[in-house]
Amino acid sequence: MSLEKLVQISSTSPLPIYCTNPTCTQPQNHLGDRDCQTCHSPIPYRYLWAVGLEGTAIQPGQLIGNRYYVMHSQVWLDTKPGILPLMPDALSNPYLPYLHLYSHHLHLPQAYGVYPFGTSPNGIDILLLENIPVDHNGSLLPSLVESWPKATVTRQVYWLWQMLQLWTPLAEQGATYSLFVKDNLRVEGWRIRLRELHLGRIQPTLRDLAEAWAAFIETSQESVRKRLQEIQTLMQGNPDPLEVTQLLNQLLLEQAAKLPLHLSVVGATDSGPGRSHNEDSCYPTLEELEPHPTYPDNRLIPYLSIVCDGVGGHDGGEIAAQLAVQSIKPLVYSFIEEITIQDELYAPELVISQLQEIALVVNNVIAAQNNEQGRSAKSRMGTTLVMALQLPQTLGSVGSERRNTHELYIMNVGDSRAYWMTRETCQRLTVDDSVTTREVVTGRSFYREALQCPDAGALTQALGTREARFLTPMVQRLIIEEDGVLLLCSDGLSDHDWVEKSWSEFAPKILAGQKSLEAAVREWIDLANTQNGRDNVSVVLTYCGVSLQRVVLSEVPEKPTVWEPEIELTEASRALMYDDSAGDTIGIPAAKAQPRRPTWTLIILGILLLALGIGLAVWWQKYRSNRSPAPLRETVEQLDSPLA
Repeated sequence: MSLEKLVQISSTSPLPIYCTNPTCTQPQNHLGDRDCQTCHSPIPYRYLWAVGLEGTAIQPGQLIGNRYYVMHSQVWLDTKPGILPLMPDALSNPYLPYLHLYSHHLHLPQAYGVYPFGTSPNGIDILLLENIPVDHNGSLLPSLVESWPKATVTRQVYWLWQMLQLWTPLAEQGATYSLFVKDNLRVEGWRIRLRELHLGRIQPTLRDLAEAWAAFIETSQESVRKRLQEIQTLMQGNPDPLEVTQLLNQLLLEQAAKLPLHLSVVGATDSGPGRSHNEDSCYPTLEELEPHPTYPDNRLIPYLSIVCDGVGGHDGGEIAAQLAVQSIKPLVYSFIEEITIQDELYAPELVISQLQEIALVVNNVIAAQNNEQGRSAKSRMGTTLVMALQLPQTLGSVGSERRNTHELYIMNVGDSRAYWMTRETCQRLTVDDSVTTREVVTGRSFYREALQCPDAGALTQALGTREARFLTPMVQRLIIEEDGVLLLCSDGLSDHDWVEKSWSEFAPKILAGQKSLEAAVREWIDLANTQNGRDNVSVVLTYCGVSLQRVVLSEVPEKPTVWEPEIELTEASRALMYDDSAGDTIGIPAAKAQPRRPTWTLIILGILLLALGIGLAVWWQKYRSNRSPAPLRETVEQLDSPLA
């Protein structure tokens, strides 16, 4: 039953849904209202999945516990989303796997709370899950089985690749059986989503997965069927999952490279109405989009986008954010140049390792500034980072033209975020490095309970506040196989869920050519200043188009989306990104290349970039004398302590 039909049926006795604004004087609204009739705050419709047979025992149409309305079998609507749900007395199975797998939120649901079913002593708690695969009316998204025949060849291979990516983390929690229950596998556009985790069963093997894939492979697009059958045969020998993933990845990139790719990017940053200075920094800004010959900025557009939010106040945070952006650009440039002169594709594992190395290098440059200036504990400067790189690897096997493989890498440290938006959906790609996240992934509390901590939003990671050995940048890879808009932003916009509340006013219009990227950036900054208003805000939007019809979405000139190396790197340039073992892997097929951890590269690059940092620090010391003081965003030294 859809929400619209439910509203019509219950019009004589409207069901209530409550506003989440704690200061609202009359929070009760009618089911179907999207905004509070009293305070006009957006009302979240939080759909939940009731796990287990007990969940199926409660029929649709009931309001239980004076709170949860049963929309469909096992799909409940929380009519009081502003109130903390009931939490279990102890955290053990079946709760812990959901907590430990929280970082895989793009594909997996998360624990929300429990509902007591039955009376003591025989009563049990029904586990309620949020972030479940339903549409805006609470109806389950289509299953993989029913969606498969209608999917493009690229999407079919992409779905299988995602299942393999989930194999290892699910196996670590004893939950790989979740990939074998047909009704459990749902799809939302490009991504696979699981309805729930299935635990406590004999764990299947890759051989079993190959058998489960048989029906999919037999009905796959003819152009890839033979290759998929070869991969299936390999899986029947129960090999290392990485070996299978590499073969499937090669096939995926070959199919993605057949699609066109158009990129446009626009970014801007603003101090906001409540601040006299701006501790944010982003790339590219509107000014940087103007044609100019400066190395390497002109050729990084539109592939690279960055948002940094400084930590440590205007005498530190601002310089850390700017130093991070200015340090990342030449490192990424060198990395892209190295990749584009190779004949073989670099494996995702190797790319991820190198991007993490870049983050560690930048971290040490900022940390060296802290040490040189005698900063310690809460006075140390640092910055968050969210970075997107459309890596212009190419295949030369698509006719005579080298075609982009459509890989999009997202790296983040801290709480600046990345979102992927289409005409129908908005998906948050990143997970905040916050106390809340730490409490969840370590199995200490459910997400909603962790949000109640006084320091819930405090950072647990930032660039520059500690040595690189304490830093773990998160990197993930996506494939661009549909038109979409990538948003990077600081918490000046993302706070209070303003991206989730407002995206539908922006993304569909951008993708329809009715709003330019530049206009959207400015309007989103205005929204952040109006609704949040007490922080700096940075917004960078990248249009990623695979449509045959190219749409101009910005007032700024578009850059070509085929990277052509200008020079062949010298041995000294290679040394910037690779250690002595690099010669053993450069030019080797991706399936054989292994990711490397940073070694003396950090020291070399740190020395090279330190000059930039010292110059910026000297400039800042002169500049800040004319600026008014501002509250510090606290940082601490201890690994397990938050960064405020």
